[in-house]
Amino acid sequence: MAVAGLMFSAFKRYFLSGVLVVVPVIITFLVLRFLFQTVDGILGPYLGQFLGYYHIGLGVLVTLLIILLAGVLTHNLIGSELYRIADQLLGRVPFIRPIYAGSKQLLASLTSGEKGSFQQAAIIEYPRSGLYSLCLISQRIRLMIEDGEKEYCVCFIPSTPTPVTGMTVVVPADEVQVIDLSIEEAMKFFMSGGVVSPQVIKQGGFAPAAGDKDHTL
Repeated sequence: MAVAGLMFSAFKRYFLSGVLVVVPVIITFLVLRFLFQTVDGILGPYLGQFLGYYHIGLGVLVTLLIILLAGVLTHNLIGSELYRIADQLLGRVPFIRPIYAGSKQLLASLTSGEKGSFQQAAIIEYPRSGLYSLCLISQRIRLMIEDGEKEYCVCFIPSTPTPVTGMTVVVPADEVQVIDLSIEEAMKFFMSGGVVSPQVIKQGGFAPAAGDKDHTL
């Protein structure tokens, strides 16, 4: 029995060590494969019709080249001016404007630490009492409603494994519990489905007041 117990203990230890090594690799592969197939499917069919042939990955390559070319062009005078004009045009089209402006702001929030990006990671009781969701605080606001003025937090709950989409909810500030995770650590949590997470997540208090920003309903 003692030998069997030692063998089981060793098996459990090695297996858990293997899980910690293999699972992040699998998740990374699945996310990259999803992104690869999605991006490749954007231009792939059109390239096949235009060139008369198609190879897997050609759509990804062309998309990356277009992104790189766009980045280069926006760093010179003519390209930056063309981008400014196109940005203004897309921002004025009724049905395109909310999608374009929203996705632009979201990507800027996820990739920069500047003003307008996500402020803190937090926990809220959502979608019902007794269940909790990890979220990112977008901003703090004050709502003027019939019952008076109250502090609220605009919280974004990213989806897994692509955190550029998700759910946005407005929660009373005293019900938002700030936690000791950085935005980068929270993003790892979302992309891994919670697999990549600290063993202990501590509360950092409740979300502070909205400050001087007024939003009246």
